[in-house]
Amino acid sequence: MTANFPEYIDVDYDDGDGEDPADYPHIQDKIEKAIEVTREGLESYENPAVMWTGGKDSTLTLYFIKEVADRFDLEVPPAVFIDHYQHFDEIHDFVDHWAEEWDLEVIYARNEDVGEYVDEHDLEPGDEIDISDLSEHNQHHVREILEYEEDTFPFLLDTYVGNHLLKTVALNDALEEYDIDGVISGVRWDEQEARADETFFSPRHDPDIYPPHDRIQPILQFDEAAVWEAFWNFVVPDTVEAFPEEGYVPESDDDLPEGVEQDDVPISPKYFAGFRSLGSEVSTEKSDQEPAWLQDLEGTTERAGRAQDKEDLMERLRDLGYM
Repeated sequence: MTANFPEYIDVDYDDGDGEDPADYPHIQDKIEKAIEVTREGLESYENPAVMWTGGKDSTLTLYFIKEVADRFDLEVPPAVFIDHYQHFDEIHDFVDHWAEEWDLEVIYARNEDVGEYVDEHDLEPGDEIDISDLSEHNQHHVREILEYEEDTFPFLLDTYVGNHLLKTVALNDALEEYDIDGVISGVRWDEQEARADETFFSPRHDPDIYPPHDRIQPILQFDEAAVWEAFWNFVVPDTVEAFPEEGYVPESDDDLPEGVEQDDVPISPKYFAGFRSLGSEVSTEKSDQEPAWLQDLEGTTERAGRAQDKEDLMERLRDLGYM
């Protein structure tokens, strides 16, 4: 990590403080702000990277990065994909496909120590992992940072220990290995209560918790409906040659314009299948039979399909470096 971080960075850490999506009432307002934040992020940081989960928010963020980089002759930074060993197969396929289509460098961040233990013992999700058999690095995180006192923990992503080791430790190790100083992420104010107070440039400078870096968050001002509006009216028409330039909102994967297949569209097939939020294969369920963008976005909770134990721990997990 650069020795004088964060002194060489000149960003406004208060930008967005006290705001919410209502402060950006129109889709153009949201897009203009996203472009502004993205450009400043790409220009201000020496080694930025974008978090990419294969979900709608991070893919929308990646779209803005590509557009801004092209418009202002900037570099597209690498994408960091956290492989936590419990993804839907469709997510891996989606990321691999669009990384090739968009000519992206992808860093696959994994906690390989835990992964090797799982392989060696032929574990299934929910099976117990013996903490004493893990590396000193992972034991330090479990005992000293999480202050977890049990001898084992379940191999499940959406738990306190599992989430930290499989996602946060994997991310922090990648930040250190690749000397990343700015993490561009697709979190939104309305998505989760623990993210409601975030700003567009958010410092993470405590070296005892994570490699010092900033979070750059260009789509905080989007709500769920606006994300889908941006996709079907801007992202997809710009990406898919046969898609109507004026935009079009399909009612199913069979309702795409003539000449357009689902694989042509940079939207995960899980959203077509009724999922609104993508987590682990083990603990995420579809919320309806309709595609995500046609569901009751205002009257129901976006992350209801996620494991709620982890949702309840979100603020504590974010204090430890989770997105």
